[in-house]
Amino acid sequence: MKVSDFDYHLPPENIAQEPLPERDASRLLLLDRKTGAFEDLTFREFPGLLRGDELLVLNNARVLPARLFGHRQGLHAEPHSPANKHFLSAPIEVLLVRSLGDNAWECLVRPGRKVPVGERIIFGDGELEASVEGRGDYGLRVLRFTPKRSGFREIVEKLGHVPLPPYIKRPDRPADRERYQTVFARQGTAVAAPTAGLHFTPQILDRLRSRAIEIAEITLDVGLGTFEPVRTEKIEEHKIHKETYEISEFAAEAINRARRDSRPILAIGTTVVRALEDAAEKNASAKSNIALIGPGKAEAGIFILPGKPFRVVDQLLTNFHLPQSTLLAMVSAFAGRDHVLAAYRHAVAAGYRFYSYGDCMLIR
Repeated sequence: MKVSDFDYHLPPENIAQEPLPERDASRLLLLDRKTGAFEDLTFREFPGLLRGDELLVLNNARVLPARLFGHRQGLHAEPHSPANKHFLSAPIEVLLVRSLGDNAWECLVRPGRKVPVGERIIFGDGELEASVEGRGDYGLRVLRFTPKRSGFREIVEKLGHVPLPPYIKRPDRPADRERYQTVFARQGTAVAAPTAGLHFTPQILDRLRSRAIEIAEITLDVGLGTFEPVRTEKIEEHKIHKETYEISEFAAEAINRARRDSRPILAIGTTVVRALEDAAEKNASAKSNIALIGPGKAEAGIFILPGKPFRVVDQLLTNFHLPQSTLLAMVSAFAGRDHVLAAYRHAVAAGYRFYSYGDCMLIR
């Protein structure tokens, strides 16, 4: 399949630059994955659209303020101190992408050509330092961080910026620390929001629970695998990056029970799809006949393209995705490329707001 098979025209004015004043005020496009029929609704109608026996699966990953600005100290400079500030060079932007453990991270670094292996980068007033331990493709580096005055997470929370996607053409603001986070964010180190969850409010969750709709939570640390652009002509040749996820025993049992009872499993976002389908594929490869999925922590390396069967997910709530992206390919695999692109063309013409702070689709 060509990457161009997953293309559509989007005027820049359709790209949401700001969140709506109220999370649940977004529009919702209801798409029938079998017929391709669609209907314009609002997200506040979402609880009433459900039968009442669905299992909703949420991604409770918390977004880290993963965008850091520092300065190179140089390969031959002495350790950072007020006396040697003259060693500091032009600003360096670092985006934390994936934790490797022990304060080592895969990072996107700009400008990457100026950051060789062995380089040291200073953040803030010396509260945090990083050494470059390895290089990867497309500007990726392995950085090992050394916090000086408190824990790594605490320093990043203080110095970091919200990693708004590049199609949001403005700097992050303090308000983004709350709005680029779901109301059920609890754990993990995601570097992008599971954006389908941004529409939920405590009131919407209460309405769902009042209908006795079951809700389970998993954690997938959204990383480069979700937003890395496709750079190959054939989409199958794209190398997708792995993302860490964890499924609790409670969530695994809820998912397996829903499947046994023939109840629909509704994934809130493509990150949930990726985690659940990866877990089911691993379980099938292990020839486990006991359950659909098992609990535990793993890395999702699954690449879902049209033609790949879905083992777990029956319904999907998702935001609108970039042209020629792996996420648009995943949604096309779920609902059919022609149906999805027709729905996207309608959404563009009808003035829907696109991408992270935009509107959503319910596909079932």
